[in-house]
Amino acid sequence: MHDLQVSLVQAATHWHDPQANMRMYGERIEPLAGSTDVIVLPETLLSGFTREASANAEDMDGEGVAWMREMARRADAAVTGSLVIAENGAIYNRLIWATPEGGLQWYDKRHLFRMAGEHKRYAGGDRRLIVEWRDWRICPLVCYDLRFPVWCRNREAAQGVVDYDLMLFVANWPRARRHAWRSLLVARAIENLSWVVGVNRIGRDGNDVPYVGDSLVIDPLGEIVVDLADRDESVTCALSAAQLREHRERFPAHLDADRFSIDP
Repeated sequence: MHDLQVSLVQAATHWHDPQANMRMYGERIEPLAGSTDVIVLPETLLSGFTREASANAEDMDGEGVAWMREMARRADAAVTGSLVIAENGAIYNRLIWATPEGGLQWYDKRHLFRMAGEHKRYAGGDRRLIVEWRDWRICPLVCYDLRFPVWCRNREAAQGVVDYDLMLFVANWPRARRHAWRSLLVARAIENLSWVVGVNRIGRDGNDVPYVGDSLVIDPLGEIVVDLADRDESVTCALSAAQLREHRERFPAHLDADRFSIDP
């Protein structure tokens, strides 16, 4: 493993305006071309965290997915964030993982935020995604998933080996619960002996919900190494492979972890 360059793009998503969001996020991605490995965008990046799911959904052949693939090609990096996707009669809050050669993987948000009625408008996923990218194993998740440590758990993939090196979250996490966002991101890094990246939006959405950002990079010891606070900003951070390896060798708590299974 070499160090992984990860870019966090924190901005104010336009409400129900995919074209404006593609322009805005595209302008932020363009300067990152050739200098990063992964570009992380927020949750529901083309619409905002909408309650009008069917009106803002596209299918996997839609313009938003095609745009993410094109951004990955231009940047020579993986590009990820979530979109509202309609498929087989259901609507999903779907994280897209697009790579430069045209590759596409996805993860459907499992934990749906019932306090905003998300569980009434969207279908939940039933599988976790682990992607292998430039010698790193990455587990991308979505917003409310952060509150569920069993789903996030770095499980044993082989004898003494855990199944990811980086966990990342794309989010629309409101300002009112920012303490939980920051605290849980740190906890997930510590308990999973993993790098953690969380990318949130800023601004105020069409439901008058304010977002403060707080996009973070956290090292495997739980130390915050990047904090975007409430700034409209993109930042690239090198995640140290050596630090990850040395910490796991020095403090191999994963060897004492409880084995478990998850009910469907």
